[in-house]
Amino acid sequence: MSGDIVIIGGGLAGLTTANRAAELGLNPTLLEQGGDPQYYCNSRFAGGILHVAFKDLTAAPEEIAASVVRLTGDGEATVNGTVMAEECGRALTWLRAEGARFIKGGSLEFMRWILVPPRPRGAGLDWKGRGPDVLLRRLTANLSERGKSIRLNVRARELIVEDGRVAGVIVENNGVSERIEASAVVITDGGFQANMELIRRFVSPAPEKLLQRGAATGRGDGLMMAEVAGAKLVGMDRFYGHLLGREAFEIEKLWPYPIIDPIAAHSIVVNEDGQRFLDEGMGGVYMANEVAKLDNPLSATVVFDDAVWNGLAADNRYPPCMNPVFVNAGGTVLEAGDLAGLAAQAGLSPEGLAATVAAHNAAIGESGKWSPARSTNKFTPQPIATAPFRAIPICAGITYTMGGIAIDRDSRAQRPEGGTIPGLFAAGSASGGMEGGPAAAYLGGLTKAVITGLRAAESASSDMHAKA
Repeated sequence: MSGDIVIIGGGLAGLTTANRAAELGLNPTLLEQGGDPQYYCNSRFAGGILHVAFKDLTAAPEEIAASVVRLTGDGEATVNGTVMAEECGRALTWLRAEGARFIKGGSLEFMRWILVPPRPRGAGLDWKGRGPDVLLRRLTANLSERGKSIRLNVRARELIVEDGRVAGVIVENNGVSERIEASAVVITDGGFQANMELIRRFVSPAPEKLLQRGAATGRGDGLMMAEVAGAKLVGMDRFYGHLLGREAFEIEKLWPYPIIDPIAAHSIVVNEDGQRFLDEGMGGVYMANEVAKLDNPLSATVVFDDAVWNGLAADNRYPPCMNPVFVNAGGTVLEAGDLAGLAAQAGLSPEGLAATVAAHNAAIGESGKWSPARSTNKFTPQPIATAPFRAIPICAGITYTMGGIAIDRDSRAQRPEGGTIPGLFAAGSASGGMEGGPAAAYLGGLTKAVITGLRAAESASSDMHAKA
């Protein structure tokens, strides 16, 4: 087979790329490894909130860019992250023209654009007929109306490289190898969160102890093919995810929601010795990454008091709230009248926990000094002083990896020594260099998918017209 552009992966980035390519008069071939028309992918399972750096997509680009820089700090992520600030308004306009519908979901700024219909305010995974699923089905129908379609049950295996240029891909279709030639290949098959070897290589010493919080379909096929073809990989050590109750491994209703982040960000997270080991004030995505780095990622516990449980944990501004949703879904909240009793239930060192809580309370009241250091500009630490005291054993839930194929501002795949690989592009979670970094900065996966997908299609079209 042959065509203008081959797109590997049928999530939001792939469908965006394919539809935009068709709009531009190209002949896209969209490949998807799933065999069912409602194939699993992270885009379909997503919460449906579109934002950039927790800002409204219609805010001034310079305001959004400032938020990007504030979250990512200096470095490679900041450079490409500002593309999202520049392009998010256009991406929103394009989505709405494609039939996407939105509502305002809450008082927080980043909830301004939520896909319709929104997910219910409850625990567990409820994706069928919800906003992201509806959007993917709409984009699939749009592609069909443009005379194109998705080829299901096709898994990409190897890039075709000729004279330093990517010229197509070799795929496996129902056990049969097939060669597809093209002027451009766009890798949009998501992150590598479901590839245990890659997770062990880059993210965690114990990948089997991380909970797959998403569709678990991202195996890094495109990333590995691109690396063989000479592409640069960037930001591979960070992922987007959240803290979840450890029982989520056994109780399906405890993932992907409710998340433990809001409690942990205001309280303390300790190891089996009862000692803090991370900066809770950096937020849930950062904490999930730090828990994943532990030799035993299933050894962390969040500790808090009654005031937090009946206050912050019951706050429904970012649904679903923990109290009472977590317990109603089957989650266990350990409870005791004193810290020693709580430590015994949680399997923590009573001496270590008592010393940690005392130091934490003292830092709030007098010293302002935590060890390890704690940020206080985003989340106000709360004392652990009001009985009964509570604890939840936690795990790191990994949704998608933030690192991937290094791209330039036009979604072209880059080489380690500089320059780009002709004919090769990446978009969505297969691409790196927008999120992550020391703070594990999360900028918005759905928005990133649309922006990089639009750019990939437009850059490929521009290259083809230039050759002509």
